[in-house]
Amino acid sequence: MDPRESGRDLAAVASLLADPTRAAICLALLDGRSWSAGELARHTGVAPSTATGHLHLLVAAGLLAEQRQGRHRYVALAGPDVADVVETLAALAPQSPRPAPRSLRSARTSRALARGRTCYDHLAGELGIGITDALARRGLLDDRGGLALTPDGRAFLTGLGIDLPVTRRPAVRSCLDLTERRPHLAGAVGAALCRHAFDEGWITRIDSTRAVAVTEVGAREFRRHLGLETASARTAA
Repeated sequence: MDPRESGRDLAAVASLLADPTRAAICLALLDGRSWSAGELARHTGVAPSTATGHLHLLVAAGLLAEQRQGRHRYVALAGPDVADVVETLAALAPQSPRPAPRSLRSARTSRALARGRTCYDHLAGELGIGITDALARRGLLDDRGGLALTPDGRAFLTGLGIDLPVTRRPAVRSCLDLTERRPHLAGAVGAALCRHAFDEGWITRIDSTRAVAVTEVGAREFRRHLGLETASARTAA
């Protein structure tokens, strides 16, 4: 392929994310759920017609996937690869001084997001980094020259009752954490561990945000399986 054509293709995708509203839409969709155009319009503070125009561009470029239920239209990130790009770009962006939270609630939400949150379908923040480090310490991940799942790591997942699906998606990959500025675990293993933590009641969502809280059961199980000390929702409040 002509390098100039590849460059134009890359520039076209980059230009879509260069718009602050479209970037904010993609960041909101990192929660892994589907949003309506109206919800995204309210979230980004633009008119519904403006949000719809941005969504058309993002869907046409393959960054978002559209779902229709009757008369309602919802959008979500097109897949984990898109989510990884959005999170990585956000982590690489220069950090502007953040204004002080306007309320106690927003301050609590900010702290909760930093402690633990979903990054599309895997865990990020202090919790995600802690899990990644604990897996590496126990020899379940090889973090030399990039993340790789070890044979002991596969046995560990089997012991938890986690069967990795056969997919073209990498088993493990690193994703640069937006708040910690260090890689956390993504890929099929990261998604499977996140799903397992939700299913087993180790973590729970906080309101309608991406933030998650470790339950008392989760604090016990993270300690038992990974030697990871976490604050439960009760002690972290």
